Amino acid sequence: MEEAEALAGRAALLADRTRAAFCLALLDGRAWTPTELARAAKVAVSTASGHLDRLVDGGLLTEHRQGRHRYVQLAGPETAAVIEMIAAAGGTAAERPRSMAAAHRQRNLRFTRTCYDHLAGVAGVALADGLIGNGLIGNTDGLVLTGNGRAALENAGIEIPRRRRPALRECIDWTERRPHLAGEIGAAICRHAFGAGWITRIGSGRAVRVTPAGVRDLDRYFGVVIGPAEPERSAAAPAGPAGARRP
Repeated sequence: MEEAEALAGRAALLADRTRAAFCLALLDGRAWTPTELARAAKVAVSTASGHLDRLVDGGLLTEHRQGRHRYVQLAGPETAAVIEMIAAAGGTAAERPRSMAAAHRQRNLRFTRTCYDHLAGVAGVALADGLIGNGLIGNTDGLVLTGNGRAALENAGIEIPRRRRPALRECIDWTERRPHLAGEIGAAICRHAFGAGWITRIGSGRAVRVTPAGVRDLDRYFGVVIGPAEPERSAAAPAGPAGARRP
């Protein structure tokens, strides 16, 4: 019963629109201030502070203070995985955008975004499919980096991290309902992609843009073709995968 009570308590933390909005915003892996989160969730700062206190006390968020400033972020990659999984289980239905700008934001978020410290969205799933399809990651008995995969990462200048957590892990994408790559290697690829200019953030949210350099180098090093933006889709032509694999 103690375990059931603890589970119910954790679930209750997310059973609120404002707190859920905070956790989704924090999936970008960065630390946010209460004012920034209040603006994102469209609530008063005083309201945000109370909800953040609950999330911190419940262990979903951690906080850091610098002088008078308070910053909060997700407690870790395990917390991010739980939130992404719950979002995926809840389906992908979203409020119909009321403007072209809102529709564009939704489109960007679905195509490429960060999921805590790794890549998600259409492009993230396509990258995972391409790495597996090209034999750089094996998935016969769980995900494992192959010898060719290790060489490809080294050629791209991506440092293979020491094992503090699983090297590779599947994370179910909440918009695509299929896995993208998490774990130490997924995080290393995302970190390098920012540093090498393969991706850049769009505004202050989770959405990122694949740059021409990213399109070129993802193909060059991994044999994965990902467009810089989601292709337009017509009713007559069902959408295919965003990324193509090279033999």
